[in-house]
Amino acid sequence: MKGAFRKTHRADSSATTNRPHADPAGDEAPTPAIFARYPKTRPPLPESIARIYAKHYKENREGRSLASGLSQKVESWLHAQVARDVQADSTPKSTLELGAGTLNQLTYEPFSREYDIVEPFRELYAGSPWLNRIRHAYADICEVPAHQRYDRITSVATLEHICDLPQVVARSVLLLQPDGVFRAAVPSEGTLLWTLGWKLTTGFEFRWRHGLDYGLLMRHEHVNTASEIEAVLQFFFGRLRIRVLGMSRTFSLYQFFECREPNRANAVEFLRS
Repeated sequence: MKGAFRKTHRADSSATTNRPHADPAGDEAPTPAIFARYPKTRPPLPESIARIYAKHYKENREGRSLASGLSQKVESWLHAQVARDVQADSTPKSTLELGAGTLNQLTYEPFSREYDIVEPFRELYAGSPWLNRIRHAYADICEVPAHQRYDRITSVATLEHICDLPQVVARSVLLLQPDGVFRAAVPSEGTLLWTLGWKLTTGFEFRWRHGLDYGLLMRHEHVNTASEIEAVLQFFFGRLRIRVLGMSRTFSLYQFFECREPNRANAVEFLRS
């Protein structure tokens, strides 16, 4: 059940939601019905797109084309929101980044001796100039030692891609310090403004260059909507603060979630089930 909800309508609007933890008697909060959708199955790519997928993905992440370069400029909002806490506070913090990709988040982060990443595609970061700032690189969150604890776990444009999102978030909860924070920025997948945004930029360019439907690639990549992501986070954290690049969550390009009060009881119970 959601608690008080506050929102201001501006370009970078914010809201706070609160979710009660399990009660002192030990009863767990009921698992949201949305969890029945997981794990999801990623729609397959048509062969015509699969042949160019790896090349397109790398070019897109590096901003080589006009549309992807423009997208990266707008996406800087995502990176800035995630790094906002460490830019404002010089106290060293241990970090685990989920889906680190080409390590471009590190251009926004101050130096830390305890910066670990989870990234299954090593080729994305293998030649990165920021690789020497990484302490440990894992291919899967399950590889992170269970005794490890982080002050912050971060994610930029990653949660929308994860087929078993509740499991990944539950494991993140168990890796956080009790006062740790989960900071995630995602596209407003499933909303009108986001859909118009990619169709008129990357989607148009993709069809012009390859004669193919970018929507098929998006359905393959983005298996979670922003509202599904929020529902999962609300189950595993007691307090969420949300900012959007737009007017509201339903009319925005991007959303940022600052999640505190990790609910270890819910995480443990979910992973046992």
